[in-house]
Amino acid sequence: MNRRNTVQRQLVAETILNLDHPNAEQVYEEIVKNHPHVSKATVYRNLNLLAEQQEIGKIETSEGAARFDFRTQPHYHLRCRKCGRLFDAEIPVFEHLEENLRNTGGFTVEKHIVEFIGICSDCKNKN
Repeated sequence: MNRRNTVQRQLVAETILNLDHPNAEQVYEEIVKNHPHVSKATVYRNLNLLAEQQEIGKIETSEGAARFDFRTQPHYHLRCRKCGRLFDAEIPVFEHLEENLRNTGGFTVEKHIVEFIGICSDCKNKN
């Protein structure tokens, strides 16, 4: 691993820490403000590598684009259907939920994702 990649990877990780559940494009846009030499491919590659190494969380949502999170322990999210923002849901994770499934027809469950969808207080107050 060369130094440039390490510096760029650290830059991506720090950006995740400073943004609230961003998608890859938002991370890239934030980084190029101060580091225009960093390519989009570099940002995307480092996001995926950090997620594979479990240094950041990769959140699959029902809206499509994956989001990234500095919290790596299992937790659920609230998603505003108007602005799309994600918030951490303060609820215990159902650790053995998969064990309660009956008759999956041979389907092997690897993990579960819970996403609460509604309207955030900012969007509610705009109306």
